[in-house]
Amino acid sequence: MITTAAPDPASVWPVPPPTFGDALEADASALAEYVATGEALLAELPPKPERDASQQRFAEAAHAAARIARRRFLALHTDAVYDALTEGRSRYVRLPELVESAAERFPGLVPNRAQLASERAFIQADRDGREIDQGIFCGAVLRSPVAGPHLVDAMLRPTPRARDLLHDFRATGRAELTSVLVERRGHAAHVTFRNAQSLNAEDDQLIADMETAVDLVLLEDRVRVGVLRGGEVDHPRYRGKRVFSAGINLKDMRNGAISFVEFLMGRELGYINKMLRGLLVDPSAWLWSDRVTQKSWLGVVDTFAIGGGMQLLLVMDRVIAEQDAYVSLPAADEGIVPGLGNLRLTRLTGARCARQVILGGRRIQMTDPEARLVCDEVVPAEDIDEAVERAVCELGAPAVSANRQMLNLAEERLDHFREYLAEFAVTQVARAYSDDVLAKVEKRWQRSRSRAEGSGG
Repeated sequence: MITTAAPDPASVWPVPPPTFGDALEADASALAEYVATGEALLAELPPKPERDASQQRFAEAAHAAARIARRRFLALHTDAVYDALTEGRSRYVRLPELVESAAERFPGLVPNRAQLASERAFIQADRDGREIDQGIFCGAVLRSPVAGPHLVDAMLRPTPRARDLLHDFRATGRAELTSVLVERRGHAAHVTFRNAQSLNAEDDQLIADMETAVDLVLLEDRVRVGVLRGGEVDHPRYRGKRVFSAGINLKDMRNGAISFVEFLMGRELGYINKMLRGLLVDPSAWLWSDRVTQKSWLGVVDTFAIGGGMQLLLVMDRVIAEQDAYVSLPAADEGIVPGLGNLRLTRLTGARCARQVILGGRRIQMTDPEARLVCDEVVPAEDIDEAVERAVCELGAPAVSANRQMLNLAEERLDHFREYLAEFAVTQVARAYSDDVLAKVEKRWQRSRSRAEGSGG
């Protein structure tokens, strides 16, 4: 068993770090051999919860050394790797499949299926953070002006699940998913969060369901407007009330059930980006308007929109909120990056207010003057349905689609979005495994469990 004090990452393994050149296959072999040597040493260690301090320092140094090598390899070969995985960009491969293919085709570059499965046996705090290696890979691909736009396009394509459900949705006007309900009413499709047990918080299942729902809305020709609203919840404090969204499910995050690829990256590259930019239906078209099909989106806020819930409002064409509601991005409290909130909030509220919300944890109540910067209309709860019908009529006008497209092109360049996500991929996954975040989610989980036990739940 290894018990020595942790050496410098660069000298942790008995072989020197690989020297890379310009030959993909030779460099890939060198990387694979180097990483395999380290993995053999890591395999001698007990799982993280059972390690002593010296063993944990060694493990951290070993992973750091491998990450240095991966970064150096990708600095030279990102485009060649991406081309190998997509047959010269002739295939559009979604991010989960891309990362899995990278593990098979280039051993040691990202964690393989067995390594990820091994980590899933533990809560987040007891893992080695192999998803960090996925973040390094995703960041490199998105940063590339060649591979990055192609990946963005791949994630704007309709999902197979939505295509399978489309015929029935067109016939019935209804799609009932695990955590989301989609209903067509006239020229509007109403998408309702139904994670009632968790205040409509976002988890892996909801992210997958939302992308399917958004695809269905965008593929149905009779729909001109999408309406996003939270359903009624089961929480004792809000039972029977609609809640827009409580943001990321921190209990799932503590338990390691919030995935980096499917959730943290998938929501930004998937359904939220589709809401903003549309669904890619003709990649060969020259004009963006010919490449995508897009619709107007209306957000309806009942009670609150916290974290990821507020982030969704930043891509809506119109937002209606009840007068007692509030919005917030509690990034400073949670310790993670609030998605693309840092990119998008400033252009709505200005820099000072955005910093108060993101860095200081400020809530914006619908009675605050600043509420008009993030919501278009604030009404009493009993007037929301009427306001929604009026907004659906206005957003369904023929000229709206073309003008929203031009507004979005002016406000958020695709390259700006891609470059932000390249940094986000690396920063967010590192935050998800940082000591302060893990301590916060554990404290919240313990507090929640104590309340449940105290109430007999």
